[in-house]
Amino acid sequence: MTEPRTFLTDLTARQLLDGYARGDFSPVDAARAALERAEAVQPLVNAFVRIDADAALGQAAASAERWRRGEPQGRLDGVPVTVKDVLLQAGGPTLRGSRTTVARGTWDEDAPSVARMRAEGAVFLGKTTTPEFGWKGVTDSPLSGVTRNPHDPSRTAGGSSGGSAAALALGAGALSLGTDGGGSIRIPASFCGVFGLKPTYGRVPVYPASPYGTLSHTGPMTRDAADAALLLDVISGDDWRDWSHLGPARPVSPALREGVKGLRVAYSASLGGQVAVRPEVASAVRAAVERLAGLGAYVEEADPDVADPVDAFHTLWFSAAARLVQPLGREQRQWLDPGLREVAERGARYSALEYLAAVDARMALGRRMGRFHTSYDLLVTPTLPLTAFGAGVEAPHGSRRWTAWTPFTYPFNLTQQPAATVPVGADGDGLPIGLQLVAARHRDDLVLRAAHALYEAGTALVMRPGGS
Repeated sequence: MTEPRTFLTDLTARQLLDGYARGDFSPVDAARAALERAEAVQPLVNAFVRIDADAALGQAAASAERWRRGEPQGRLDGVPVTVKDVLLQAGGPTLRGSRTTVARGTWDEDAPSVARMRAEGAVFLGKTTTPEFGWKGVTDSPLSGVTRNPHDPSRTAGGSSGGSAAALALGAGALSLGTDGGGSIRIPASFCGVFGLKPTYGRVPVYPASPYGTLSHTGPMTRDAADAALLLDVISGDDWRDWSHLGPARPVSPALREGVKGLRVAYSASLGGQVAVRPEVASAVRAAVERLAGLGAYVEEADPDVADPVDAFHTLWFSAAARLVQPLGREQRQWLDPGLREVAERGARYSALEYLAAVDARMALGRRMGRFHTSYDLLVTPTLPLTAFGAGVEAPHGSRRWTAWTPFTYPFNLTQQPAATVPVGADGDGLPIGLQLVAARHRDDLVLRAAHALYEAGTALVMRPGGS
């Protein structure tokens, strides 16, 4: 048999579980391989704020014993996973990328999604990097520095779940939990060539509540759609700590085999000409859309009426940033990312009436998208209009804020719809290109069905960086 460390880091969670069941390798083998990969790639991409080797190996040993007895604990027993460092994980501090966070304390509570993974036997490798409080679409912070793209370390991994995306792409864990307030799962997944899903808001319970309120979602980041469905089924459901959760949810994994035949798909290449998309991105996405048609979907070019809601998004997002930093003293504010400090100062100047006008704009957009989905099951767009740009900056040359280059992602945080990114190609520099799938609220199954069909057809790719 091939030495486990040479191949286990390339396997999906489902493949690992199948191997454990057959006795081909053990959770200890998988954990050691993932930890070795995490340690090896950390100097290259800076994906982790903490690697918990001793704890992970202890969890893996307990899992191996359960598998030896033929009594696995749950659906993730022995699968190596990572968690973005804005989500509570018992056993260590959640620093949220900020020098203002006090690390001392007991740290004995899991976020709901982390608790679900733990109950199902997951092996926790460590916490992944985030920009300060997850405020922007790239991953760098005063606390942990710059996180880099696994396909080209001179480029950004995207954000704010950039550490999770980079770790996944390089084989440091088979599954990761990310958060998405304006694209923060989909942006780095697209830039790093992995799969990312922002579920319907409330399907995955959240505690503590995000400072960005009902814009922020928690969801799976994985190597393919089937693993995302598995993880979504694990982390969905009730938790009394989240007053806004949706309650019990129907599993999505069984829907994957239904395919896309007969689905009504709207393809919007540029949101009605509002977005300038790079030619290589447009070409790769169009080819994947044509593949959906070849698989039996009814595809039509159609643009939703999104009417660029960036002003409303900024009002909500920057106001949240202002509230987030409000308890900090003058000295602590000087420790903040200068961009976060700037948008918080802007947010503090909005009036209550301006905030409520943004809420009205958000509700109007939600109604327009609801009407759109009476005609179409799915909307397909590029995930981003470009591929990864230079690391260490908020936006490429010519842009100011991160929202200037994410016009396809943040509208669907306003509307709380499920949206996923699927890697469908690469540009001339070998940088991944993502396709976005969006469905009506509560139809996460349709997003995952279409994504899975693209993987099954070989159109969606498992993009491994060279030499990883």
